[in-house]
Amino acid sequence: MVQLYNLHPFGSQQVVPCKLEPEQFCGGGRDALFVAAGCKVEAFAVAGQELCQPRCAFSTLGRVLRMAYSEAGDYLVAIEEKNKATFLRAYVNWRSKRTENSRVCIRMVGHNVEAPFRESFKDQMSIVEMPLSEAPLCISCCPVKGDLLVGCTNKLVLFSLTYQVINEEFSILDFERSLIIHLDNITPVEISFCVGYVAVMSDLEVLILKLESDSKNEEKVHHHPCKTNNPVKQINTDFSNETSQIESDDFVICQKPMELLGEKSEQCGISVTLELTGLADEKIKYFHIQHLLYRRFTPDISFYVLSDDIRLHSLQLLPIYHTGKCPLTSDGKNSFHGKELLSLFCFFSLPHVGYLYMVVKSVELMSVYQYPEKSQQAVLTPQFLHVITRYGHSVTCWSFTCLSVLEPPFLLLRNNLQCFTVRCSAAAAREEDPYMDTTLKACPPVSMDICALRIQLFIGLKAICHFKSHVVLLTKADPEAIPERRVSPRRFLSRKDTSVKMKPPVAEAGWSLYIVNTTSPVQLYKEMVDYSNTYKTVKTQSCIHLLSEAHLLVRAALMDTSQLEPGEKAELLEAFKESCGHLGDCYSRLDTQNSHLALPYYKMSGLSLAEVLTRVDWAAEDESQKYERGLIFYINHSLHENLDEELSEELAAKVVQMFHAAEPKQLPHVLCSPSMKSVSPLTALSYLRKLDTYGFSSVLVTLIKAALALKMGDLDMHRSEMKSHPEMKLVCGFILEPRLLIQQRKGQIVPTELAVHLKETQPRLLVAAVLGLQKNNKIGIEKADSFFKVLCGKDEDMIPQLLVDFWEAQLVACLPDVVLQELCRKLISQYIWRLSKRQLPDTIPLRTSEDLINACSHYGLIYPWVHVLISSDSLADKNYKEDLSKLQSLICGPSFDIASIIPFLELLSEDTIAGLSVHVLCRTRLKEYEQCIDTLLERCPEAVIPYANHELKEENRTLWWKKLLPELCQRIKCGGEKYQLYLSSLKETLSTVAVDLELRDFLNVLPEDGTAAFFLPYLLYCSRKKSLA
Repeated sequence: MVQLYNLHPFGSQQVVPCKLEPEQFCGGGRDALFVAAGCKVEAFAVAGQELCQPRCAFSTLGRVLRMAYSEAGDYLVAIEEKNKATFLRAYVNWRSKRTENSRVCIRMVGHNVEAPFRESFKDQMSIVEMPLSEAPLCISCCPVKGDLLVGCTNKLVLFSLTYQVINEEFSILDFERSLIIHLDNITPVEISFCVGYVAVMSDLEVLILKLESDSKNEEKVHHHPCKTNNPVKQINTDFSNETSQIESDDFVICQKPMELLGEKSEQCGISVTLELTGLADEKIKYFHIQHLLYRRFTPDISFYVLSDDIRLHSLQLLPIYHTGKCPLTSDGKNSFHGKELLSLFCFFSLPHVGYLYMVVKSVELMSVYQYPEKSQQAVLTPQFLHVITRYGHSVTCWSFTCLSVLEPPFLLLRNNLQCFTVRCSAAAAREEDPYMDTTLKACPPVSMDICALRIQLFIGLKAICHFKSHVVLLTKADPEAIPERRVSPRRFLSRKDTSVKMKPPVAEAGWSLYIVNTTSPVQLYKEMVDYSNTYKTVKTQSCIHLLSEAHLLVRAALMDTSQLEPGEKAELLEAFKESCGHLGDCYSRLDTQNSHLALPYYKMSGLSLAEVLTRVDWAAEDESQKYERGLIFYINHSLHENLDEELSEELAAKVVQMFHAAEPKQLPHVLCSPSMKSVSPLTALSYLRKLDTYGFSSVLVTLIKAALALKMGDLDMHRSEMKSHPEMKLVCGFILEPRLLIQQRKGQIVPTELAVHLKETQPRLLVAAVLGLQKNNKIGIEKADSFFKVLCGKDEDMIPQLLVDFWEAQLVACLPDVVLQELCRKLISQYIWRLSKRQLPDTIPLRTSEDLINACSHYGLIYPWVHVLISSDSLADKNYKEDLSKLQSLICGPSFDIASIIPFLELLSEDTIAGLSVHVLCRTRLKEYEQCIDTLLERCPEAVIPYANHELKEENRTLWWKKLLPELCQRIKCGGEKYQLYLSSLKETLSTVAVDLELRDFLNVLPEDGTAAFFLPYLLYCSRKKSLA
């Protein structure tokens, strides 16, 4: 369906002061217009709203049949006819042509300029002759690189744009014939070329190819023709021969319509052969062909008398580039080689239907344009599709705009000027931005119905072209300049004899060439918004459709910043945000299936939540007002985000009222949002109590009531609510809504008032709640640590006891997502730091070491010899016993990697028994038993035997007699105050060794200088143990 509106996209118009009736005309970049008539080309200066003035003129070899301009390279190329022969010539450095009689240099393509003449080229125009073996039929210039593609009867010839460097400041533009594309079974009528993409059109066929560089196989590519695979070539050849035979018997053969996309298009029956013709050096590009699209149409036999009715026309490739990828040169002009292709679109048209395809990443039919009248020519731009149509001898123009009625001297033809909208910017936006069509960003769909913004009566419209912000129109009221064509009823079905015989041009009255300045995108956007206001009172899709068109208009202008005037970009950005706000209003107020789009459009608009709420029509004060899904979805989603915005008490009350009426189940979550901090507690409680009357009761509602009571200072109500559910159920409530405890503002973690209160009154519940959040992936490890530090008022270097309690709870809970070694490392480092600094916990620990040993497998039973070692110090400070016991238990546990604790041991001195116990424990876990025995013998001999009994087992059993026994004997010899301790330890050691060794081995380990009477009892026991056994 085509929507029709009545807008005014054309602002002003002016007449081009050309002397003869134009035969060809085209835009010349940003500031020029070329008009060809007879054997002459005139260039006119076009600058904004100023009058069009003649700039220069130059003669051609003959009558101009086709003409094209390339902004990359700033050259004009033309197909000229003289004496029934055609020539291809490029006009370079044309801006240096001051007068019609100025000197002109003519040179052959690819020839080096001789040194004496090089400097003169800087100040004069050059004509580059490009000879071809076949007559050129059509031409196209690449808008990015400036390469030239020429269409001949059975081939396409590619001329690459090159430069001959004269000096640092000047270079001469030249061409190199680098590639020939041989085509069988298709004769080009029109071609289009853009960055390696080639579109070829015949009367009823369109073929799109892509030339790709084959960097992997460069060594294998040779300079000779290379054919593409074509499995159906022979079939089509046979069919063509059969067709010719039948046609000779006055039969007409119509092939069936066909559309082949991607690799399937290789089966179209058109043979494509590549021939590399460039010089064999490092600059040569090696190509292979990728088929993208083949489309064949069948003529409507009911209109076969008029051949124009069955011919395709207006082939065009339209590129759209990455935003901001067009760097400027020093003179302020765009560097075309810096452009990066984003999307490419291909348009072609039948008399009654136009087709717009998206190319590049995928080939897809985007839009089909149904014309009410027969079309003659079309021009595609990023915003609009301008189409000339006709009815009988009349002409119509499809355009996105309104144009004032022009009044030439002869009113012989009735014409219209119309304009279709296009979806190029919508498709390109999705290619460029991966966040499109998410909750962050949105864009009107490519599939949205197209529309014509106005149908305007026009007189004698013949041709149209577009450049920059101008539309150039050729009008002629003289009905005699109509092509004479052969009237064979079957000529139009063949590719043969497609020439058109035109009467020679005659300078006469009745024609005009106009430059129409289009309305600026911002001005047209404002008119479209004003027009959309007529639909606001009626909740229909028309308002969304027109605002979507306005949005796409602004988006398309922003995607081509090279066409913007200074200061216009800022206006467009403001208009873009405003259009997003309007679309957000529509989707939030209208009951549509796409109501969720209110969220991304409001986000792109830059409007705050409060600003959006002020745009809502709060018509009814009671709860009878209906709120649409889009508005509810936007507000609910916004309140769930960490917005650094606080609503006023009045707006917060309206939000509570809205959700109670529309989404009562979401009301508890809404009240937990930081943006709702200013809501009146009494108002919130009144709506929460209504939820209870509706049978909606949960632990979450209870927690919110408790938080509101705390906010009001009603501690009795707070305690009553908190006691109404057991602790584990309250933890489940916190898991449902973490913002009851933790909120975030400006990127910083902020504990709630309820969390602060629980820290003082119910710290165990608080730790359990945060643990539940972490277990359910509602909070990360680092965020949880930061929460407790902020809650306890500690900086990053200080660790509060509540955080240590949380770490211990994590170990007890055995969370799978927690990195066990990292958690153990944090706990041990904190225990060691407190012991070394003799720092007491800032609060009473929630768990004792005994609790942890009983509840958690990671905390092991403390070794018996450790108790003996600790009990030997009667002066030990009991205040640090818990930290020491937890540290010892964790080292005795099975989970911790002892090697990671060594760097922290430097803080803990061995001078104290506490420090000694930790050092000996770690060395023991590292199996440094001999060093531990030496240390205990020196510092605490009474702990040596318990240590040996616990540690020296199995493969370490030999240390009893190899290490412990000799050490004790040696120390007894030395005497001293610890003589009796050493002596008792030696007796225990001899008893153990006598049991483990045979008599001969036992004798060998005894000291040679020992007293026999002392060792005799142990020798007798060792000798009699077998008999006793």
